[in-house]
Amino acid sequence: MSRIGNRILTIPAGVTVSVDGTLVTVKGPKGELSTEVDQNIKVEVEGTEVKVTRRNDNFKAAHGTVNANISNMITGVSVGFEKKLEAVGVGYRFALKGNELVITAGYSHQVNLEVPEGITLESPSNTELFIRGIDKQAVGQFAANVRSVREPEPYKGKGIRYSDEHIIRKEGKKAA
Repeated sequence: MSRIGNRILTIPAGVTVSVDGTLVTVKGPKGELSTEVDQNIKVEVEGTEVKVTRRNDNFKAAHGTVNANISNMITGVSVGFEKKLEAVGVGYRFALKGNELVITAGYSHQVNLEVPEGITLESPSNTELFIRGIDKQAVGQFAANVRSVREPEPYKGKGIRYSDEHIIRKEGKKAA
C-alpha cells in the first residue's frame, strides 16, 4: 500500500488543477506547471481535492511519485521554492550580471553560470545567494550546480554551502 500515493491533496485558493488525458496542468498566482503522467495512473480532481489512483499493483512506485510531483507543483505555483547558499572563504563571492551569475571561488578565473528560465536570483550581500522559482527540481538542480563550483572542504569549511548544511570538520595534522 502506497501511503504517499494514497494521500488526498487539497487545492489552495487561487490554484486550479486540470487533467487532460495524461497531462496534468496546475495554474496559480506564481505561474503554470504541467507534467505528463503514466497512462496506468489515474488523476481525479473533485472540488478542492486531487486523488491519485493506480490501475494495479505493478505501478506502486509511479503512484507515489505522481502524487508527490503534483503536490510539489501545487506548492510551487502557490508559495514557490527557495534555496539559500553561502560562500565561505576569503575572496569567495557571488555577483549578478544580467542573466549570469559570476562566482569568485578561489580559482584563477571567475566561473560564469547562466541562470535558467523560471529561476530568479537575489544576492543581499556578496556572500549570500537566494535561488527562487516555482519548479522544485529546477531550483534544486541550479543550487546543486552552484554548490559544485567549490564544494565545502572538511578542514577549514571553505566553499559554497547551503545555509542549513552542517559540514563535518576534520582535525588537521598535529604538531609533534
